Amino acid sequence: TEIGSISSEIKVLQEKSMDMGLKLRNRKAAESKLSKFVEDIIVPPRMIDIIVDGEVNDEYMKTLEILSKKIKFIEADSMVKTSKALKDVQPEVERLRQKAVSKIFEFIIQKFYALRKPKTNIQILQQSVLKYKYTIVFLKEHAKEIYAEVRTAYIDTMNKVLSAHFRAYIQALEKLQLDIATSTDLLGVETRSTGYLFSIGKEPLKARSSVFALGERINVLKDIEQPALIPHISEAKSQKYPYEVLFRSLQKLLIDTATSEYLFSDDFFGEESLFQDIFAGPIQVVDEYFDAVLLNCYDAIGIMLMIRIIHQHQLIMFKRRIPCLDSYLDKVNMSLWPRFKMVFDLHLSSLRNANIKTLWEDDVHPHYVTRRYAEFTASLVHLNVEYGDGQLDLNLERLRMAIEDLLVKLAKMFPKPKMQTVFLINNYDLTIAILKEAGTEGGKTQLHFEEVLKSNIAIYVEEVLLEHFSDLIKFVKTRTSEDPASSSDKANIGDVEPLVKDFANRWKAAIELMHKDVITSFSNFLCGMEILKAALTQLLLYYTRLTECVKRVNGGSVLNKDLVSISSILYEIKKYSRTF
Repeated sequence: TEIGSISSEIKVLQEKSMDMGLKLRNRKAAESKLSKFVEDIIVPPRMIDIIVDGEVNDEYMKTLEILSKKIKFIEADSMVKTSKALKDVQPEVERLRQKAVSKIFEFIIQKFYALRKPKTNIQILQQSVLKYKYTIVFLKEHAKEIYAEVRTAYIDTMNKVLSAHFRAYIQALEKLQLDIATSTDLLGVETRSTGYLFSIGKEPLKARSSVFALGERINVLKDIEQPALIPHISEAKSQKYPYEVLFRSLQKLLIDTATSEYLFSDDFFGEESLFQDIFAGPIQVVDEYFDAVLLNCYDAIGIMLMIRIIHQHQLIMFKRRIPCLDSYLDKVNMSLWPRFKMVFDLHLSSLRNANIKTLWEDDVHPHYVTRRYAEFTASLVHLNVEYGDGQLDLNLERLRMAIEDLLVKLAKMFPKPKMQTVFLINNYDLTIAILKEAGTEGGKTQLHFEEVLKSNIAIYVEEVLLEHFSDLIKFVKTRTSEDPASSSDKANIGDVEPLVKDFANRWKAAIELMHKDVITSFSNFLCGMEILKAALTQLLLYYTRLTECVKRVNGGSVLNKDLVSISSILYEIKKYSRTF
């Protein structure tokens, strides 16, 4: 029927339509693939012009990236390898690759050679080269041998440039060095034997005080982040510095240069390993200089400051997250400690083996060796506050024992026991004062000296009282008891009368003599007055025991008129106490 024929026609039309749709889709897909293939394989004339004749700039970089994609497309796509178009295009692409490689090589090498020019700011030049880092990626991917040549050229250039830079810097620094200590500048060495003819009995020239005292040298740790010294400016001002200042400056320059170089190598070449090859030369230059200096360094405080500087620089590099100098900084630290120990042991031996006869002076005031020791100890304690180095504490303990032995030996040179005690008190007192002054809370060392000072003051008090009131003290100690209720007293009026009358006649004059003795004997006025107060208090205790005894003696009341009232003695004690 007619409807049936229309229906079959519609079916035919539908089939034709579907067939045409499929063919269209296939044609579109083929066209898309073909146009993509043509686009990927064809080399436009503009691209050839840029690669062959263009300057290396941003446009050149973009064109290089396109060329790289074409090379990879030709190498990777299996369909390309079977196409006839490849035979026409491949030689052209290869010629462009070779041209690009030779152009990049010349361009980059020229940039590297510019680094060799004197007075070039390396960091600024490196920053300007970074925008061409795709050239390195291109060489890595498409010309490995040429990349290796570029890499070697850069390593060689930077190694030489930086080595020369550090060599020149070191030569300039050497002119600024202030020598602090020689091998004879030791704690226990007699002043005259160090060759300072005009400084007999006194410490030599002011600069020498830096051998044992930290003083302003501590500032080098406060300036840890400051830029490196500019030698010609310091030289123009005729400034000289202890070695640790130059050491900080050189190490600061090294860590800053290393940081910059490490980041550039990683960014530009994508290789951290380059750094070690570049820096082998500069580190060797710095090492050779440092080893030579350390070999002749007898400045223990300077060495300890350098140990602390290295520690601070390790922290700086850790904060920067730059690991490239870890092994170098460890190595420097490891070479500083044995040298410190060696110089410290020289100081220790100088105290242990000191010549007592040449060191001794007939003077009870503090000995210059004590001042040296106290300043030296205070300096090292101060430099150990934040570090708590147990080994250093042990060494300082050994040094303390040696100075104590030496002071006791020197004290024994005085013929009178009282003078020996005065000498020890003056020296212990000075040591404590210097340790306190350093603001280090002197730790165990200070506590120890406070204990020995206390026991020697007690000895002096007894000695000075025996000098003036020996009979009274002997009587009180042997014939009376400290307990008033005790009936062990067997004294009679004949025993106590001469003591009571002698004390009544002489006590004020004796106290005045003791006062004069204290004023002339003790260097520290406050310490002297405390000692006098202790002596007078002890005298009051002895006299109180005598008066208690008198009260218990048969017929003792006849001596009441000769007894000095306790309030009179207290008044005198207060009078002398007011003088400080």
